[in-house]
Amino acid sequence: MVEDNAALRDLVTGHLRARGFTVDSALSGLDALQAASAASFDAMILDLGLPDMDGLEVLRGLRASARGDIPVLILTARDAVGQRVAGLDAGADDYILKPFQLAELEARLRAVLRRPGKRLQPVYQYEALSFDTASRTARHNTAMIELTPRESAVFEELVRTGDGIVVRDALVERLFGFGEDVTPNALEAIISRLRRKLAAAGSAIRVESMRGIGYRLKAK
Repeated sequence: MVEDNAALRDLVTGHLRARGFTVDSALSGLDALQAASAASFDAMILDLGLPDMDGLEVLRGLRASARGDIPVLILTARDAVGQRVAGLDAGADDYILKPFQLAELEARLRAVLRRPGKRLQPVYQYEALSFDTASRTARHNTAMIELTPRESAVFEELVRTGDGIVVRDALVERLFGFGEDVTPNALEAIISRLRRKLAAAGSAIRVESMRGIGYRLKAK
């Protein structure tokens, strides 16, 4: 999220984190472009009134970079029709006006991630396990599995990947934002809790560790 207003930034990032997203924040246009070049993000929420450059400059710079296909949602108080047209013409995937409702912002974010070519699908399925990306719910057959946001994020990646391996470093990047203290066993603790919850749900599918690489789902 690229926003220099601390109160608004904390409000949105707090809401999205509670809904299972990992959110990094940038206070300026330069910070945003540097972050986008250093890590792989699923989407960007971009304010236009930044202290060092206009948000449209950030958007054009992003579209011209190697990470140019990242979905961008503009979040701004600029409500003139011409300004909205300029934002969409510059490559924005959506244009949201302030003030706004958090639930609508979240829904619009999920919507751009579901578009063709993006990573998010409505429901991921592997054997008897499924994950609904809209409601952020995990199920074994029809029974819901109660998961924390980070457990849900791991579960989503595993079910989405199916028989493939989810690389450990990619999971760490997915779960923890810039600047967070991550202990060596933090991810393993999440995996361990997820294994217990799958077993408690009666699932015959286990989370298998691939030493030095990552994890994958394995049907017994």
